Amino acid sequence: MTQQDRSPPAYPVPGGRAGRMLRLGGMTGGIVGGVLAHGAAQLARGERPRLDRALLTPATAERIARDLGRMRGAAMKLGQMLSMDTGLVLPPEMTAILAALRAEAPHMPPRQLRAVLDTAWGAGWYGRFARFDLRPFAAASIGQVHRARTRDGQDLAIKVQYPGVRASIDSDIDNVAALLRVLGVLGRDLDLRPLLAEAKAQLHAEADYMAEAAHLAHFGNALADDTRFTLPRLHAGLTRPQVLAMRFVESEPLEAVADAPQAVRDRVAEALIDLVLAELFALRRMQTDPNPANFRFDPATGRVVLLDFGAVMEIDPGMAADFRSLMRAGLSGAPDAMAAAMQAIGYFSADTAPRHRAMIRAMFDTAMVPLRQRAPFDFGETRLLEELRDMGLAMGSERDLTHIPPPATLFLHRKIGGIYLIATQLRARVALRPLLERYA
Repeated sequence: MTQQDRSPPAYPVPGGRAGRMLRLGGMTGGIVGGVLAHGAAQLARGERPRLDRALLTPATAERIARDLGRMRGAAMKLGQMLSMDTGLVLPPEMTAILAALRAEAPHMPPRQLRAVLDTAWGAGWYGRFARFDLRPFAAASIGQVHRARTRDGQDLAIKVQYPGVRASIDSDIDNVAALLRVLGVLGRDLDLRPLLAEAKAQLHAEADYMAEAAHLAHFGNALADDTRFTLPRLHAGLTRPQVLAMRFVESEPLEAVADAPQAVRDRVAEALIDLVLAELFALRRMQTDPNPANFRFDPATGRVVLLDFGAVMEIDPGMAADFRSLMRAGLSGAPDAMAAAMQAIGYFSADTAPRHRAMIRAMFDTAMVPLRQRAPFDFGETRLLEELRDMGLAMGSERDLTHIPPPATLFLHRKIGGIYLIATQLRARVALRPLLERYA
């Protein structure tokens, strides 16, 4: 069975702000009704209603994942971002539901696709190609990707943005945030405005395919001499604000590497971990979407193929300096230096309660354990991820903990967490301290 056969069926992308708002409103009303009905049933049985049991009914979870997935755009993207939360923003019952949004999205029907391409390339665009697959081989939150071959024989991957995505970013994010408020899964005093503002800014940038083309060129130049990576080359002549054309790179999903020899798995994981450090401390520009589909493997060359440079964050020099100070303090194990660096970054403030500070510091100190050892860390034989998850969930249960780290830090954590998961899936063994010391 091909990847295309396994993909979800086509579903039109809802257009217009009013239509998208009505869809979210209908979903909210249906979910609230379901939660109230479930709570009434619990009361009838003499039980105290619990939000997690009400939200985690199969029908509610399926509806949230299905409706946000069908909307695509910022509604789906914000859900994906929040699904990587470790308890600082959402309770575990909600992140479990949103985790389903990391699966592939439904693609738009051919008629809607043709309308988008008619607008981008003009009528008669099909004549430019010897072949153009109307069914995409990948579909995500912002757009879907098609195989094509030009008349002069160039094999291309063409990413086409869903219609209405850019115009609906702000309203989608506001409406999803309102949905979470209505469901009562956010702390009453939690100020999400900085996070939502940063999410809007990043998604506006991600929906600009001309900006992504520039990021692709930047990373292509920066990594041109690095034999560990391959990036697709841009086809500028066919690229538009809503269409990104690039050379198709033959490759396999990273999951195929899970059966490769240990040395290959180790090399792939080490390259991805080192890339995160280079992005933070050297390149000063980071691709912040750690979706495993954005990293593939070329068995012919042994290189990691890097895809999708829409979600790219500029790294402020001050932020890099603060994290370098934190890294040095963490490697040395100096508690006072670690606390000072963590407060400078914004993990907690001067007003944070002592017990909350202690929880945050304990979580960081736990995460540093494998980074301090010189021997290779075995990602396949550790419970560190479960320990950190449990600590994060414990913090999430502290609903009076209303301080959220800066948005840029949360996006950095999202990337680090995603690469950690990939290394775990590969069961890699990597000596982490030498990698950090290169940048310390």
